[in-house]
Amino acid sequence: MITEKIPVIVIFAPTATGKTALTEHLFGDGSHSFFKDGIKQTPLEKFNAEIISADSMAVYKYMNIGTAKPDENLLKKIPHHMIDLVTPDVQFSVSDFVTKADEYCKEIYERGNIPVVCGGTGFYIRNFLLGLPDTPESNPEIRNNLKAELEKSGIDFMYEKLKLIDPLSAEKINKNDAYRILRALEVFYLTGKPRSSFELSNKLRDKFNFITVILERDRKELYERIDLRIEQMFKEGLKEEVDGLIKMGYKKENPGMQAIGYREFFMNLDSDEAIKEKIKSDSHAYAKKQYVFMKEIPGARTFNLNETDSIQDLCRELSLYFCQSILS
Repeated sequence: MITEKIPVIVIFAPTATGKTALTEHLFGDGSHSFFKDGIKQTPLEKFNAEIISADSMAVYKYMNIGTAKPDENLLKKIPHHMIDLVTPDVQFSVSDFVTKADEYCKEIYERGNIPVVCGGTGFYIRNFLLGLPDTPESNPEIRNNLKAELEKSGIDFMYEKLKLIDPLSAEKINKNDAYRILRALEVFYLTGKPRSSFELSNKLRDKFNFITVILERDRKELYERIDLRIEQMFKEGLKEEVDGLIKMGYKKENPGMQAIGYREFFMNLDSDEAIKEKIKSDSHAYAKKQYVFMKEIPGARTFNLNETDSIQDLCRELSLYFCQSILS
């Protein structure tokens, strides 16, 4: 019997937490497993699941190494969506994400599978869970004026302006994210109110039946895992990937090229090692910041992946949720 509300599993975790390995363990063929005291730990049920990526840079084509997209082996095991949708010069907004995620959830459920929204972009996931705030539509004249000011005065000037007008929004926006900085300024000029005053609902959207999981690791270990991942990215050819994007005509101001792991190559740092260390530093700060967006999500459960027992609790909880969803 099809339920009135679509069941959706939502898994949030910053980069390098281990969410890819965990989703393979939970929803794949069981080839990846966790161990405790040398004994293989397995979930109670396997899910017919399809993943909707909630990593904001995975939507960009040609950007594979720096965005840590799932490899071909995993894609064969578990269908993935929201990957390679647009080129790096196209802005993909949170509204675009929520709209597409809604469409994918409906299609996946109609196929008899469970949609799993999984990724590390807390801003996307929070808006997907609670709904988009009712902000005004863009005004072309104001937007063009802001773009001209950005071109003349630079991103740092615009960010400082936003900090004066709307410090709460500025705190949540990366200082290199030109699109979101200009959008926050535009909302203020349109309404006379800061963007942060257009609050999200504090209630989950009622068109879905959510189970929301927040994954975390001890901070020191998370930073170590991030650093190891970045070292691996350079070994796999991150610098060559960026060089290839530049040869294709993409520039530092393009939305995709403003991602961590790409923007640092445009910072006039004096060596590849300096670029690598800057990427590590930016990634640490970003991982910490991402949790801000996941505060006080109704019904969210937090699991520490340093603890094997916690992983097994998560497996049991998702299994129970799965059974309830298909029987309701």
